[in-house]
Amino acid sequence: MVRENILGFVTQLPPLLRAQLGESIKTLILADYPEHWPSLLHWVTHNMESQDQIFGALYVLRILSRKYEFKSEEERIPLYQIVEECFPRLLNIFSTLVQIANPPIEVADLIKLICKIFWSSIYLEIPKQLFEPNIFNAWIVLFLNLLERPVPLEGQPSDPDARKAWGWWKVKKWITHILNRLYSRFADMKVHKPESKAFAQMFQKNYAGKILGCHLQLLNAIRTGGYLPDRVINLILQYLTNSLTKNSMYQLMQPQIDIILFEIIFPLMCFNDNDQMLWDEDPHEYVRKGYDIIEDLYSPRTAAMDFVSELVRKRGKGNLQKFIQFIVEIFMRYNEASIEVKPYRQKDGALLAIGTLCDRLKQTDPYKAELERMLVQHVFPEFSSHVGHLRAKAAWVAGQYAHITFSDQDNFRKAMHCVISGLRDPELPVRVDSVFALRSFVEACKDLDEIRPILPQLLDEFFKLMGEVENEDLVFTLETIVDRFGEEMAPYALGLCQSLAAAFWRCMASSEADDEVEDSGALAAVGCLRALSTILESISSLPHLFIQIEPTLLPILRRMLTSDGQDVYEEVLEIVSYLTFYSPTISLDMWSLWPLMMEALNDWAIDFFENILVPLDNYISRGTEHFVTCKDPDYQQSLWKGLSSVMTDQNMEDSDIVPAPKLIEVFFQNCKGQVDHWVEPYLRLTIDRLRRAEKPYLKSLLVQVIANVFYYNPSLTLAMLHKLGVATEIFNLWFVMLQQVKKSGKRVNFKREHDKKVCCLGLTSLIGLPANHIPAEALERIFKATLELLVAYKEQVAG
Repeated sequence: MVRENILGFVTQLPPLLRAQLGESIKTLILADYPEHWPSLLHWVTHNMESQDQIFGALYVLRILSRKYEFKSEEERIPLYQIVEECFPRLLNIFSTLVQIANPPIEVADLIKLICKIFWSSIYLEIPKQLFEPNIFNAWIVLFLNLLERPVPLEGQPSDPDARKAWGWWKVKKWITHILNRLYSRFADMKVHKPESKAFAQMFQKNYAGKILGCHLQLLNAIRTGGYLPDRVINLILQYLTNSLTKNSMYQLMQPQIDIILFEIIFPLMCFNDNDQMLWDEDPHEYVRKGYDIIEDLYSPRTAAMDFVSELVRKRGKGNLQKFIQFIVEIFMRYNEASIEVKPYRQKDGALLAIGTLCDRLKQTDPYKAELERMLVQHVFPEFSSHVGHLRAKAAWVAGQYAHITFSDQDNFRKAMHCVISGLRDPELPVRVDSVFALRSFVEACKDLDEIRPILPQLLDEFFKLMGEVENEDLVFTLETIVDRFGEEMAPYALGLCQSLAAAFWRCMASSEADDEVEDSGALAAVGCLRALSTILESISSLPHLFIQIEPTLLPILRRMLTSDGQDVYEEVLEIVSYLTFYSPTISLDMWSLWPLMMEALNDWAIDFFENILVPLDNYISRGTEHFVTCKDPDYQQSLWKGLSSVMTDQNMEDSDIVPAPKLIEVFFQNCKGQVDHWVEPYLRLTIDRLRRAEKPYLKSLLVQVIANVFYYNPSLTLAMLHKLGVATEIFNLWFVMLQQVKKSGKRVNFKREHDKKVCCLGLTSLIGLPANHIPAEALERIFKATLELLVAYKEQVAG
């Protein structure tokens, strides 16, 4: 009853409330359709026939089709029924709407819904009903009609944000989206299933060129000063870029390639009014957009850069020379013009072009021989420009070319010091671009004495900048500096860790407070943790420093070893591993992390078992006395609970539990003579899992647990195996596994040096038992197996 009633409200509610209702309908559809709500499709088709209910029908059909957008072929079967029953009527509605003269904005909203329904239905696989040429043609004709048609001038908002969200521009966006998807699916004939090959040929022959023509027509707006939303430009340029590799498409483009390159692509690469406004009014947002990979996906400038890169890569003959000549002319005009009329924005675009083509120019004659001269004449002078965005671009381009071989090292040195000076620039974007460039210079620097004297000041600027922006590239540069200077970072290690910890907490706070910056904040947070690991690694030979750093890192570890840290768990465990391995002793504060890791392992962190193994090994092997004697918490009991839970779980694959026997090995090797009461439980657990194990590696590890327990206490272990009635079974299996070889003669089991050592320790511990403990025949087999293992081990060590 609820399901039927809820649908009636779709057309009655205003947009904001309708969106909330849509979420409820989506939840119902995901859970109930088609099994428990078979009447829904009938409701949709019925309401598609009713003039005043069309919007509600299309709104629900959109939610319905979206359920199957990313589903596999078997799961998409209900979608084919939806297409069968709804698309003929949907096409009629679409056609009627397109033919309306002077359509109101409500028509755009309906057409947008139709486009979204079509998109969801064809995203992964085109339904066979659309393979019929006449039906497909009818859809494409309508899409192209709308794409070619100018949007109505009446009602178009003047506010930039409202304008790009306006219904008719949204229609253009969705149509370019659909046509791009079709082209990417059907442009490459090699990747098609046999049943779709004919359709792909038909698409290439009849539609790909027409779409290209429409797209080029739309791009004329850039030449004439007209308006085209950024997202539409981006999608059209993606289509053009994908077309460059196809001869037939490039031939259609070729007559207009100069117009495309110099009047459309290049202007998009230049600094513009929007950039300047953002630079002046919100430099932090300017930086965020410039370094945000999500922004790149939608940016016209990034799409223009991609087009240029692909053009010179795939169609470089003639085009590269022509484009570079164009860039050189801009450089010359800029140099010759007086300061009041210099083409600053064009120079910015030219520098972006040179940086974008860096990899190509470094490999291509005659350009590669001229790069240093080009940098000295046209890039490095902009370090002192009075125009902020040119200082930033000079730093970025210098970073792109830092790895070339400079004939005059003085040029490299001056550029590097200009980049370092850029860290103190009054403009935030210049400081950030300088940090980004510095990473390349530090990597390429042959003489670290160039940086060493100013390292403290350099790090101070880093700390200041880290307090201002959340940027993972900044952290990458810091990692590079730490990496290059190694132990020399010791005096700064504590300060660095404190700054990185503070930056980490800021990133976490901003990503929790604002969903929109969650991705960039999370990325920067991961970068902070990785940089902390790099610092700890660089001071690994200075254990006293770990004592100083530990209090700064503990709050992060305590918080992120819970389920809050699932996205950064590997990075956090690496830090725990460094602290537990290199500190002089493991502090009680660090021991407080053990329960958090075990709780996570028992609850949700089984995928990180291999990572958790490392710090747990450190706790047991480096803090053995505390591990054995402490009863609150009881670490031995905690370990047993975790390992027994994993090893008795029938749903666990062999590969998932590999760390478990490794931990049991650590336990018995380090606690010799102190944990006799655990011999029987662990033997029972190991033997039970050994009987179910299939993979040779896990079998080897489990047998090695038994070898380790023999090494721990041979007489107790042997007595326990007899008590359990499995002694003969275990020895027979062990000896069989020792003898197993592949056709190549290589061992199937116990392949590593470590495996052979453990087996030897287990077997030789038996040799020392009183004669009445082991039958002579068994002793002979033990001697033989031990000798063979020792020979194999010696050969393996010798290499």
